[in-house]
Amino acid sequence: MSDESPVDGLMSRLSLIEDQPLEARAAAFTQVHDELQQQLEGKDAFSRNG
Repeated sequence: MSDESPVDGLMSRLSLIEDQPLEARAAAFTQVHDELQQQLEGKDAFSRNG
């Protein structure tokens, strides 16, 4: 089990993305955005229904 927090994990992931070529960065940042948006929307739906 890792001692890394979700924020630390995200920062590590963003650091890796920043080292990639521009086109790869764009796609990777889009993927991160989509994942975060899904998480936020899921929590929002839960708070409205729960």
